[in-house]
Amino acid sequence: MPRENFNDLLAFIAVARERSFTKAAAQLGVSQSALSHTMRGLETRLGIRLLTRTTRSVSPTPAGERLLNSVAPRFNEIEEELAALSELRDKPAGTIRITTDEHAANTILQPKLAQLLPEYPDIKVEVVVDFGLIDIVAQRYDVGIRLGDQVAKDMIAVRIAPDLRMAVVGAPGYFAKQKRPRLPQDLTGHNCINLRLPTHGGLFAWEFEKDGHELNVRVEGQLVFNGTGQMLTAALAGGGLAYVPEDLARPYIAAGQLKQVLRDWCPTFPGYHLYYASRRQSSRALAVLIDALRYRP
Repeated sequence: MPRENFNDLLAFIAVARERSFTKAAAQLGVSQSALSHTMRGLETRLGIRLLTRTTRSVSPTPAGERLLNSVAPRFNEIEEELAALSELRDKPAGTIRITTDEHAANTILQPKLAQLLPEYPDIKVEVVVDFGLIDIVAQRYDVGIRLGDQVAKDMIAVRIAPDLRMAVVGAPGYFAKQKRPRLPQDLTGHNCINLRLPTHGGLFAWEFEKDGHELNVRVEGQLVFNGTGQMLTAALAGGGLAYVPEDLARPYIAAGQLKQVLRDWCPTFPGYHLYYASRRQSSRALAVLIDALRYRP
């Protein structure tokens, strides 16, 4: 294949990984029609079908799967070597792709980046908020940020925050009409604001612990969100009880806008950790980011 067609292979890798022309086109910054034309041209030149297309999905054929598994790692190696060359420069440089959840992005990452990036204009950071526990290597992220007990054992992990405590909160107006729960089991009689997480494949069970006794409660209510920020906003509006990180709710509790219940039952989880693959060479830019985020009690 002529070298000028290597871009077609990169386009194929994007489509095969995303299994979507829409997502791949957005990632590559091209139109769906142009991407589809590129794929048809590649298949014609190779003389073999690489993708199976339907009205709802796209997936690699056996030949496409073989091409993806053999070619994609080589392009990854090239990108890593080019990134490594940038370390010969005087200043840390390059793009760092981070996957994290909403809470960590807003409370930890954004404040630190606001201080760090002005000092290092050659460092770029791409932050993707995703509640799923994705494979950062397969999805080509440099690092992930998750709670400590969610980090895989084969990753290098660095603590970037103190332990996280959860809280059950509701607006005073809600409690004017509803009796406060005294036990986690009492929540079954309340209008609770649920969280849907892709990793769990359903609604998140509220976790409680007291005196060594652990309890998960499947709550019900009228509202379901996929982010803690929306849950907190709904609770402030009187939409029901929310189970959110205590640090998010604390200012509203202090101001009397929220009431906290079941505090002695709410657990504490290992704080957020930044993690990356042990086999991946750490760049100077990543080292600078890690140092800026590292938790120092």
